[in-house]
Amino acid sequence: MKGLCVQPWVKTSLAPGSQVVTDYLNKTGLSADLDAMGFDTVGYGCTTCIGNSGPLPEPISKTINENDLVAVSVLSGNRNFEGRVNPDVRANYLASPPLVVAYALLGTMNKDVVTHPLGQDSDGNDVFLKDIWPTSKEVADLVRSSIDRGMYEERYADVFKGDERWRAVESGGGLTYTWPLQSTYVRNPPYFEGMTMEPEPVEDIEDARVLALFLDSITTDHISPAGAIKASSPAGLYLSGHQVGFRDFNSFGARRGNHEVMMRGTFGNIRIKNQMVKGVEGGVTYHQPSGEEMSIFDAAMRYAEEGVPLVVFAGKEYGTGSSRDWAAKGTRLLGVRAVIAESFERIHRSNLVGMGVLPLVFTGGDSWEALGITGKEQVSISGLSDITPRQTMVATITFTDGSVKEVELLVRIDTADELAYFNNGGILQYVLRDLAREGAAA
Repeated sequence: MKGLCVQPWVKTSLAPGSQVVTDYLNKTGLSADLDAMGFDTVGYGCTTCIGNSGPLPEPISKTINENDLVAVSVLSGNRNFEGRVNPDVRANYLASPPLVVAYALLGTMNKDVVTHPLGQDSDGNDVFLKDIWPTSKEVADLVRSSIDRGMYEERYADVFKGDERWRAVESGGGLTYTWPLQSTYVRNPPYFEGMTMEPEPVEDIEDARVLALFLDSITTDHISPAGAIKASSPAGLYLSGHQVGFRDFNSFGARRGNHEVMMRGTFGNIRIKNQMVKGVEGGVTYHQPSGEEMSIFDAAMRYAEEGVPLVVFAGKEYGTGSSRDWAAKGTRLLGVRAVIAESFERIHRSNLVGMGVLPLVFTGGDSWEALGITGKEQVSISGLSDITPRQTMVATITFTDGSVKEVELLVRIDTADELAYFNNGGILQYVLRDLAREGAAA
């Protein structure tokens, strides 16, 4: 034992992908060492990547925010977007589990973890990464002696049974869910409200307002709610209004079954930059024509009350990232009819179509910046009831001075199936109608 300790300003936690990991860490004796360094098990699965490893100590969080510091995390996961692991943490580096431990010992990203000592042993001697890094043989020997098929069979033979706490959760019977009105975790979503057996023709977009202007590489982690819920955010205010204490807010990932929470977090990432509101980070916009600054959610709800449709403008690679489903669902629920971008990430483009949102691409090298769009304009697009895959169409943009520009756009509905989804208002409505027809014919 070298007697190394994690630096006191470093927050540590362990969230394995499976309970089998706990079993073989216990069997190898590594659990005790990890616990001693602060790498206690806090959960399993997506715990860290989705922001459930808990808040930073209050003095550290306060210092970061008051001094606009770039705090850093090192995680062995696959999600490293700004604010996702922790709302106070901007920079996130992916690394192997041993390197995560090494950087926790080093306590900084400003030194070379290979050449700089990680700390000192009990005799005051410098300890380097090479001194504690296991050999391939040592790892192989531990795997052979500590991991076997029976461990997996034992954990997964009755995986749906759950532990005592899971089995203690009361549940009702019946073939359909009862949607308890008091729940702040699961709500009956509004996707099928007002739905008829046959879809109505898709309405044209008339005098839409611009909800947001984005530059390049807006990810689905910018769009989709993820991570912790801030008390002052629209989602936090909603939960407080339903008598949920801040300690019980949990995360967007845990509350993804409640569309009211998720809508309020859409476009609400702490690092998203709506170019309508210069120099400000976070989900804010200007309501038009009033010019009032407010959250994107509040503006969207105000536009909905006024009967005003919405569009979003963006740059290149719109929708990269991983939090894909709610990036499209939230966009639709906020009342966005179309997203007009220079290019789309392929899966998010498809998901927008699947939620009845029209993806459109500038042609001829146009961009919202080149066109001089500021967010105060109104946008109209006609002919939506009879579009065809990958056709071009024209958006009419009316500026505040009364001038008008007609902009050619490429429809990024790419297939006949996608067109059917769009004409039905989305893939959910398409599938439900199809099931209803099958049931009627049976």
